[in-house]
Amino acid sequence: MLLDYASLRDHRCRPLGLLNDSKQVDPEGREELFKAIVACAERIVVRVVPSGDIDSNGLHRSNLEGLRAVLRVLSPPAEACLVDGFRLGPSAPKHVAVVDGDEKSAAIAAASIVAKVIRDRTMHRLDALFPNYNFRSHVGYITPEHSAIVRRRGPSEIHRRSFQALCYLSDEELRERGFEAA
Repeated sequence: MLLDYASLRDHRCRPLGLLNDSKQVDPEGREELFKAIVACAERIVVRVVPSGDIDSNGLHRSNLEGLRAVLRVLSPPAEACLVDGFRLGPSAPKHVAVVDGDEKSAAIAAASIVAKVIRDRTMHRLDALFPNYNFRSHVGYITPEHSAIVRRRGPSEIHRRSFQALCYLSDEELRERGFEAA
């Protein structure tokens, strides 16, 4: 995302003073911030990495390649290009990795809000396509309820197949691995 710094003095951007890590802002607050961010952004690019790609390449590699792809689309980059957490390697456009970036940078926090709002909206739409998984409630995070549903029904076509979290294993599979079943 490229922020239009000239517009940051505009009244539409005042809510940006409430920026924080997206996980620490309630859904209504994220929606309000999302509108303000869109009003102050020069460009926003969102990339969704399909579950099959993650299964093939791994989550970390997929995340890094997704970030590199977004930075390439945003080229030429802004005066400073900040990335939350990881250096993306020499094939990525010039950038600075900021550990805990959503707590230290308004631009990274803004990108975090955009990503979270779009993910939540996507999960709400997927809830209509896969109503038995209650995506609207947990919006893709592993909760005890979601884990129980996946154990009972099996993964849907949008779940990652390579994700072998213990919470998705049946009681029998847990016992076979030496864990006590719930």
